[in-house]
Amino acid sequence: MDRLDHLEHLDKHLVDELAQVARETIRDELRQQTRKQRRTAMLYAASGTVALYAGAALALAVGLALALALPDWAAALITAALLGVVAYALRGAARPKHDSMYDSGDGHTLGGTQPAAPPSGLGMPYPPMPSSAPRTPAPGQQGTDPESPHHRA
Repeated sequence: MDRLDHLEHLDKHLVDELAQVARETIRDELRQQTRKQRRTAMLYAASGTVALYAGAALALAVGLALALALPDWAAALITAALLGVVAYALRGAARPKHDSMYDSGDGHTLGGTQPAAPPSGLGMPYPPMPSSAPRTPAPGQQGTDPESPHHRA
């Protein structure tokens, strides 16, 4: 009997060691993925910052070019208007397009507004809400479903 108790103790020890190795392996893998994602995020941030400065330099160049032919205030006003048009166009490009599954054909989506897709790209976070409540049978018609397994003909 002592021998079986000793084997049970070894079995528990082995399971604990395997669990510890699995935890460490997963932790190391997550650290590596996090490092890669952090580096990618930093590169995107740096790219956005440089693009912001490039846009500012371009706006300045447009303003200075316009200032050669116009008064300074008019050149600045035209440059600001151009930047506003570009910002509006970019905003429109960023909005999601209409989804035919949720479009009822009359310009309204089913259930009011269409929910935004989650960042994971897995689709809608929840199904669309119908525009009306489901219909229920009249009080005298309940239980007369011909598809019911307990229906007697």
